[in-house]
Amino acid sequence: MAASSSYEGVLLGMGNPLLDISAVVDDAFLTKYDVKLNNAILAEDKHLPMYDELSSKDNVEYIAGGATQNSIRVAQWMLQIPGATSYMGCIGKDKYGEEMKKNAQAAGVTAHYYEDEAAPTGTCAVCVVGGERSLIANLSAANCYKSEHLKKPENWALVEKAKYIYIAGFFLTVSPDSIQLVAEHAAANNKVFLMNLSAPFICEFFRDAQEKVLPYVDYIFGNETEARIFSKVRGWETENVEEIALKISQLPLAEGKQKRIAVITQGADPVVVAEDGKVKTFPVILLPKEKLVDTNGAGDAFVGGFLSQLVQGKSIEDSVKGGCYGANVIIQRSGCTYPEKPDFN
Repeated sequence: MAASSSYEGVLLGMGNPLLDISAVVDDAFLTKYDVKLNNAILAEDKHLPMYDELSSKDNVEYIAGGATQNSIRVAQWMLQIPGATSYMGCIGKDKYGEEMKKNAQAAGVTAHYYEDEAAPTGTCAVCVVGGERSLIANLSAANCYKSEHLKKPENWALVEKAKYIYIAGFFLTVSPDSIQLVAEHAAANNKVFLMNLSAPFICEFFRDAQEKVLPYVDYIFGNETEARIFSKVRGWETENVEEIALKISQLPLAEGKQKRIAVITQGADPVVVAEDGKVKTFPVILLPKEKLVDTNGAGDAFVGGFLSQLVQGKSIEDSVKGGCYGANVIIQRSGCTYPEKPDFN
């Protein structure tokens, strides 16, 4: 490990900070609110009573979440270098927002939140059934992020300092202009820009915003479901994850970009990596079913673990191993949480 000063602010994340309200529920609860298992959706009016109902459960937990923030927290935890990571997003001026700030600070992440006066802090209902999870995000304040905040000197300084910038696809629904600003900055300054497909609905309904930024993306992450939807939307007529990863890696690049690497996870099946016209697969760490607590944050933790190695200049193989380690730790715990110290070598 090099001197920590050289890693100060090396990794920046931007996204939708959401306080996870996580509880174990039953199938009847999902049916009541018309929620499918393992899906990630935005809340509609019919879902709003769900948040109070979850909050009233004995087993409820509150965790500073949102996909990008989860990944940044896990990367920070695995790096164990104070101040290596930073994060931006929008919260409300309320108790959930205070909880979020406390949480980020405890995680060692330098968080510059934009605080919205009018909207409450965003929340995400995490409904856990038999270890699998469904996510229903009520963006509220997270939806109010403005590029004006990004352009303020003290915030843009985080962008300038970072050598790696990661943004989950969910942020395309909020501030595509902010994404474009940092994507173009990364291209112009030879920095690494990484994104995530994030959810089937992003690939389907935010395709134009996604298309606009993809040429700037050096690394694209996703899972097998998102990859197949991405393929379907583009009329590629293949469900083969390796073929899809290859096609995604070969989509056009912006000027100054050398190549794109696509990294697709498949739950317990091997991780698919497409690079330079070739596909490699890497096994994950298998976990006996009885050790699985919940899969919430598994994909985010994979990205966090991957990033923790990548920013240190490690190989793709080592980065995938870091990702698999991160995901393996998270799925053995409730929510996107981790022990005090990582045990990764």
